[in-house]
Amino acid sequence: QVQLVESGGGLVQAGGSLRVSCLASGRTFGSSAIAWFRQAPGKERDLVAAISWSCSTTYYADSVKGRFTISRDHAKNTVYLQMNSLKPEDAAVYYCAARPGRTIRTIRSEYNYWGQGTQVTVSS
Repeated sequence: QVQLVESGGGLVQAGGSLRVSCLASGRTFGSSAIAWFRQAPGKERDLVAAISWSCSTTYYADSVKGRFTISRDHAKNTVYLQMNSLKPEDAAVYYCAARPGRTIRTIRSEYNYWGQGTQVTVSS
């Protein structure tokens, strides 16, 4: 079982930066792959970035490559998503998700545990 709590969302101007965090609890966090998804109003919940349990593998959606960075700190049970050069189209509710296992998956249904989400708003 893994519990996830996101934080760090807020309002930022286009071109600015924001870091969202995902604090995890539970015995299996250390052996879980973690992902960030986002969902804008009226749209699907899409994968943004993911990181393997060992941090050796990361995945980024094409739309955020070169701007976003995912990282994790096992000592703090936390996964971060650093978002730079934000655009209005990045505005969404950002969700942290976990799946037990060593490898990343890109399909939403592969993730068993979800946080409540944190709102990111980007003004133009």
